[in-house]
Parts: sequence; C-alpha cells; structure tokens
Amino acid sequence: MRDLFAELTALRAADLPVRGGTTWAYVYDSGSDSAHEVGARAYAEMLDVNGLDPTAFPSVVALENSVVRTATGLLGGAAGIFTSGGTESCLLAVKAARDARDVRDPEIVLPVTAHPAFHKAAHYFGLTVVPVPVDADFRAVPAAVADAITDRTVLVVASAPSYPTGTVDPVPEIAALAAARGVLCHVDACIGGWVLPFLPDAPPFDLRVPGVTSLSVDLHKYAYAPKGASVLLFADRALRRKAWFAYAGWPGYPVLNPTTQSAKTAGPLAAAWAVLEHVGLDGYRTLALDARSALHTLVKGVSSIDGLAVLGVPDTTLLAVAGSGVDVFVVADELRHRGFYAQVQLSLGDVPPTLHFSSHGVSPATVDDLVTALAAATDAARERGPVVLSAQTADALGAADLTTLDEDGFVRLLAASGLSLADPAGRPSMAAVNKALDGLPVPSREALLTLFLSVLLTP
Repeated sequence: MRDLFAELTALRAADLPVRGGTTWAYVYDSGSDSAHEVGARAYAEMLDVNGLDPTAFPSVVALENSVVRTATGLLGGAAGIFTSGGTESCLLAVKAARDARDVRDPEIVLPVTAHPAFHKAAHYFGLTVVPVPVDADFRAVPAAVADAITDRTVLVVASAPSYPTGTVDPVPEIAALAAARGVLCHVDACIGGWVLPFLPDAPPFDLRVPGVTSLSVDLHKYAYAPKGASVLLFADRALRRKAWFAYAGWPGYPVLNPTTQSAKTAGPLAAAWAVLEHVGLDGYRTLALDARSALHTLVKGVSSIDGLAVLGVPDTTLLAVAGSGVDVFVVADELRHRGFYAQVQLSLGDVPPTLHFSSHGVSPATVDDLVTALAAATDAARERGPVVLSAQTADALGAADLTTLDEDGFVRLLAASGLSLADPAGRPSMAAVNKALDGLPVPSREALLTLFLSVLLTP
C-alpha cells in the first residue's frame, strides 16, 4: 500500500521551510505552536462545510460576522467580506468602485508601487490604470494623485505599506483629495493592516481616516492564520453590496456570491476565526512589536555591511535592500546556500534590483543569524563578482521575439541560451536567470514568466 503522507513529505523536501524563521518572504510564522495547531484543527473541522449558501450552513454566517467584527473593531468600517486573499480583496474593491459609479471608460489611479493585484483587477473589469509617481522615500505624491484624478476616475489607491519597500503612503492627504472630487479611496493594507495598529509610531491609514471608503487586510499574513484568509472592509454597507454578484435569471438555484468564488470550503474562515480568538489583540500587539524590533535589528545589520543599503523608508515590517558594488542576485543565491531566503525584486526605471525581507513574530530568534549570513553572502558575492551573461545568452535573447514565443519556442530558447542554473561551485543558482529577466523590457519579462509557468505546469 502506498504511503501517501510519506510521498507528500518527500515532495516537500525541496520546499522553503514554512516555520522556524529562516524564510523571510512568502510565509508568516508567529512562532507559536499552539496558534498553528488551533488554525490547523479548525481548518480541518470545517473542511467540508460549503460557504456557498449561508442559509444551509449558518455556521459560516456566525464565523464571518465574528471575523469581520474583530477587523472593524481594529480598523474601522461598517461592513466587510471574508475573502481568499489579498488579490481577491483588491479585485472586489475595484469591482465595487466601478459599479458604484456609472462612468464610461472608468479609470483607477495607482501609485507605481501599488500591488499588481490592482492591475489584474483593471484588466479583468475593464478599467484603465493611471499611474502616479512616488517620491525619493517611495511614498505616493499627493499632488500627482490630484493631477491624475479626472471625471472618469472611480477609485484612488494608497498602500499601507507598499510591498516593495514597506513604505506607507500619505493616506490622509490622498483620501482627502479623492473625497474632494467625489472619488472613492481604497487603502491596500493587506500586509500592514494587522501590524500598524499595534505600532506606537504608525501613521493614520485605516477607515477612521476621512475619505477612506474601503480597506483590505490579509489575515494569513500578520494575523498568522493559514493561507486563504483576507478581509475587505467598507465604510458603509451600500458600497459593500456593489462588490457582490447576484443572479436569478435561470431555472436553477438563486446565485448570490459575496466573493469571486461560489462553492468554497469554510476551512480558511474557521481557521482565521480560531487563530484570531486564540491569539487576541494583546497577543498581536506583542507579535507586531517583535516583528518590528527584528526589522530594526536587520536595518542596523544591513547598515554595517559594506555593499548593501536599505532602499526607502521601512515603516512596518518589510525591507528592501539594494547593492552597491555587489550583485544582489548573487547575494540572494549565497544567502540561500547559508540557510536563509530573501525574495529577489527586479529593477524598474531608476529603481535598482533589491532583496525583499519580511520579518514576522518568530524573527527575533533568527535575525542575528540572518545578519551574519547576509554579511558572509555579500562577501562571497563580491568575491564571485556580478553575473555576466554570456554572448550565447545575449544572442539567443536578442534574436527571439519574446512576445510571440510559444511553449516549444521557449524550451528551444532555454537550450540555445545556455542559461546556467548552477554557480561556479555547481550549487543551484538563480542569479543568471534573474539577471537575464532584469535586462528585458517589462512586456518581455511578463511573456517569459508566463511561458515558464506554462511549461512548468504541463504534466
């Protein structure tokens, strides 16, 4: 008989560690075994409950009301929706704004640091993105926001914080500008909404700020719930209704979807509820302060490493680190060889490539080791030198029409390019691939990433 769980364990062998504090992106670890166990047990308890029809499963109503009540108590607002994640929350915020105003060719005003989820929403729902610049500290520029608002603007977005550098936009100023023009304002607090309320120096950002009409916050980030848990909050119930979808024009059951999903397990909802109740606001305050303390330690450590520098102003628990005289793509590889993971962020315009770090509740226990490993990784990267793409790679990329390439052509391109997935010592390396992507125009990057995923997900 097959041991399916042994197979799962084997499949996970190459995965990044999800607990223990060595992975500084993608996962959020409170360091609490009891919180982890409570979430897992509640998830399993409600695994088969279908969130499609609250009249059939009233437990879903009770749990969602409790979760939203906790969130509005912390962040303000009059109503909310439990969603599967930050992207879905942002999608629904954009849909609600679009449907709240009868505007032809609607527009959405976004800082260039806003999350790609808003670009996805604009693509899905037929809006035009109007990008606005950020200042030297990577905060959105209110004057540029004001200039970008037109009669077709249905939504203005501010980040609290933006993901690339952890910088909070000036929410009161942006919200006031939007309100003065009769435009809705959404605050993307997906990653900071369960941290900022507990920090003594946090800037105003939530639904208590005049002019803020909706806010997204992920519970599977700094509320430490299992993945699949976010909340979209609204200043009033009327706007929330614009996010929903109802249809009764067929001979089947009446459809009422508060999210983009119909049938869905109540597992994530139950897990989020259980973890929120288990940890409590005092517990979250401790976790937020611990994560912030770890980030301060990391900032101080980075400042002591020759060749690295903090980019922007980290207002919460996120950090971007740029290189000077060292290739951050090589640093990322060397850091991973030393047991820590940092996320690579590609360059854009005048913004150089960076390494992204997200600290969390468990991070105080590992941050000193991270700083030591990062210093050693930087020294090793300096010794190796920057990645230099071979003439073979440059020729192959230059000759390909990357925007029209298909999967077979992508495989041939990889073979022709000779891109190495190993460093000089033969260890796994992504530095050359990242360097190749970084040198391409944005449309070509997107095309190659799409083809890569298509090839990867071909059985």
